[in-house]
Amino acid sequence: MGAWPQLRETRTVGSERAPGTVIRCGVVDTMLADLAVSVVYFFEKAPHQEVLALGLARALEHVPVFAGRLRTVEDRLEIVCDGSGVPVSSYDVDETLAEAMARVTLPGADLVDHIDATRARTGDLPLLTVRISRLADGGMALGCCWHHAVGDIQSFMLLMRTWSAVVDGRPLPEVLLVEDQDANLDRVLPAEDSGRPGFRLVDAEEAAFLAREVEVSGRANRTVQVYFGDEEIRRMKEDFIGEAGRKLSTGDVLGAHVVSCVRRLDGDEETRWLTLPVNVRRPLDLPPGTIGNLLSEIHLPVPGGSAPYRLAVDIREAIEDFTGTHLNLRANTDFLRGIGRARLAECVPLGFDPAQRRFTVSSWSRFGAYEISFQGRQPVFFSPAANLQLPWVSWLVEGVANTGALWTAVLPARLAAKLRGQEGRALLHRFRAPEDVLPALASAQRKLL
Repeated sequence: MGAWPQLRETRTVGSERAPGTVIRCGVVDTMLADLAVSVVYFFEKAPHQEVLALGLARALEHVPVFAGRLRTVEDRLEIVCDGSGVPVSSYDVDETLAEAMARVTLPGADLVDHIDATRARTGDLPLLTVRISRLADGGMALGCCWHHAVGDIQSFMLLMRTWSAVVDGRPLPEVLLVEDQDANLDRVLPAEDSGRPGFRLVDAEEAAFLAREVEVSGRANRTVQVYFGDEEIRRMKEDFIGEAGRKLSTGDVLGAHVVSCVRRLDGDEETRWLTLPVNVRRPLDLPPGTIGNLLSEIHLPVPGGSAPYRLAVDIREAIEDFTGTHLNLRANTDFLRGIGRARLAECVPLGFDPAQRRFTVSSWSRFGAYEISFQGRQPVFFSPAANLQLPWVSWLVEGVANTGALWTAVLPARLAAKLRGQEGRALLHRFRAPEDVLPALASAQRKLL
């Protein structure tokens, strides 16, 4: 690529009316405060850049938390909605839309300005970055990175829906800023929940091991993306439902399928644990516009050699009885009260246990990734982007042009190579038929399985 990409402009976009609201981060927000999340939207035709910048400024007035900064007061992490703003950079890239899409998960893709989440805790860095890449064929990549302490995928999508509504002149979504996340949850949580906290204390030896895993993650792991077409998913559901003899959702089936494929290719016959993050807004009857990390988890044992449909049934039953069996937010608070909040830094989420090959599948489906538009132009591809390549982590979201599903997984390099090989492709796509027609942009991506 030579001198590409070429920087055109950098600016800081902020709202003129910063409310100064202070958000006291909750336990889950703080557990995730060393992480940032990076995603990229791709458009076949680039919206006008100045329109995007003006729209973002107005969107940040409605969702000011993304334009704020972090600070620590005593032992509590806080977000100050001070209007410090969001850096927006613009580049020209000598690549076509399909070529840029094919590189989206590579560490050196240069499509997102990644936030150093740990450094941002001191208040020196923004909580959101935006990078606009104008492509050689008239397309655009819109790369966004947000600090996880601000909120989950639904919080980010609320910002994107607001930005889109401003630009295209639609009503803005309702957004609720909660000034004390733990206190807000305390009023709606049942007196008792699963009793199992979502994080654990680790000793010095394990802490050192996990630190090494993070340090070598970029060299030891690879990101794999798989596209499942609509007809392929339909056949998969029919097969699983026929085996199970009960109703299953697309998410149940896809999650069970990809986990089972990975386990089979890994030749792993041990019982391993599967972690499924859950958005608790609906089960706790919280407003959908609430900003924050309103997350709990399902933790399921996966015996070696178990049938994929059986795992799908286990997932469905866990979701149906989530509040009774898996909700753990009260347990988190009780556990932290017992050890002292100052020791939260010594804890790690249960889902991060690479030594035990503990797999996490996060569903980003049905959060509206493809429902945004700028000047009437909708994205044709949405994807997670390489940030911190921790192993055994994956995401499911709607696929190319809002069809089918896209599965993105970070796996040890040897296992990622197996998925890309002939056996892996055949196993992953055992429900695909030769006559299935894939979207042109999916077929054009050589690295998309």
